[in-house]
Amino acid sequence: MHTPIEQKLVKQEIEKMGLDSVGLASIRELNRIVNNIETATGQQFIRMEMGVPGLPPPKIAVDAEIAALKQGVGSKYPPFDGIPQLKTEISTFVKNFVDVDIPAESCFPTVGSMQGCYMAMMCCARRTRKKDRILFIDPGFPVNKLQARVLGLPYAHFDVYEYRGAKLGPKLETYLEKNDVAAIMYSNPNNPAWICFTEKELEIIGSLATRYDCIVMEDLAYFGMDFRQNYSVPGHPPFIPSVARFTDNYILLISSSKSFSLAGQRIGMTAIPEKLFHSTGNNLKPFFGSDRFGYAYIFGAMYALSSGVSHSNQYGLYGLLKAVNSGEFNFVDHVKEYGDRAFAMKQMFTQNGFTIVYDMDDDQPIADGFYFTIAYPGFTGVELVEELLYYGISAISLTTTGSDRHEGLRACVSLTGEERFGELADRLARFQADHAEGNDFKIIHT
Repeated sequence: MHTPIEQKLVKQEIEKMGLDSVGLASIRELNRIVNNIETATGQQFIRMEMGVPGLPPPKIAVDAEIAALKQGVGSKYPPFDGIPQLKTEISTFVKNFVDVDIPAESCFPTVGSMQGCYMAMMCCARRTRKKDRILFIDPGFPVNKLQARVLGLPYAHFDVYEYRGAKLGPKLETYLEKNDVAAIMYSNPNNPAWICFTEKELEIIGSLATRYDCIVMEDLAYFGMDFRQNYSVPGHPPFIPSVARFTDNYILLISSSKSFSLAGQRIGMTAIPEKLFHSTGNNLKPFFGSDRFGYAYIFGAMYALSSGVSHSNQYGLYGLLKAVNSGEFNFVDHVKEYGDRAFAMKQMFTQNGFTIVYDMDDDQPIADGFYFTIAYPGFTGVELVEELLYYGISAISLTTTGSDRHEGLRACVSLTGEERFGELADRLARFQADHAEGNDFKIIHT
């Protein structure tokens, strides 16, 4: 049977990568395979495997960075904990949209939120003797576990979907009561499931972090992108839900890649509350030369990793945050298109026999946003990754994200604009025609 993408060629490209299973490939490995297939066939895929922003960067940020370069900042090392005016705007931004007070001193830019996560793990896991384990509330971004492995840190994880609401506390305590957890990490909204923790759930996490003296690493990569609420007005409710209102043991990790469409600039933000920043730890000094947490973070971890974010890039983010904080630029309106795409694309999948795997957000339907999850009857997620390649559609298996729902895939909407909806609908209709009940056609078994 013929498929939209030649079967022999797809198989050849998979074999060239030497993978045991393309369905278990990392995001970057799958991305390389699809790039190679596109080059060999001249056919464009519906690309849903990578969370790459698909909107242009705001002109305000671009102009601010260009102006800084023209003024000669490219020849000077930046302060590696951030230029003072950017630190102030990050502090103001967190107050305006999360409604917590964090001094500018403990707000700083990082080389993407990824570097922020890496530094947070380094410092959290070395803060207290015999507490070095990272607890991931899954499903989650696979690379964060890679970071833990690279650092040699033990970690634990569980799929939160069956432990929402009041069930969350007892489940967390089964890990925390061992008293070896240094940090709890999750993304909110969640990558890949797009679930969003409620205020009650965040209060549970915060109170347990205080009780067991561990730090919450709150990954806010999709800042303000739960479009069911309007989080776009600086200094006015509703404010973005955060564990920051329920404990002093937290680190906010804010990406500029999605909410601000600045992925290529590799700049994120970290904000640490004053109490934690000025606290001490009995295991920091051997690694960082100081027992003070904030000092270890900046003069130990950050200095060792990169000596800071590029100078001009800091000015670009400063210009953008200044406009956002003043109300001149509405960053939420800028990215709402992702929610519109998700709504339309989910309908196309479900109309062609697919189901939404993570379909409920506690007691209400899941929001439309940057990601959604899909499954098809008769396939595991690992199998479905490969099967869809023959139809020119790419996505990653939920198995790689720590999910217990091994039948599903994570789909990202960012690279599929409305101009390609017709093409997606046609390919899904073809897939459904080939695989509908009663038709045992399955390429991966041929």
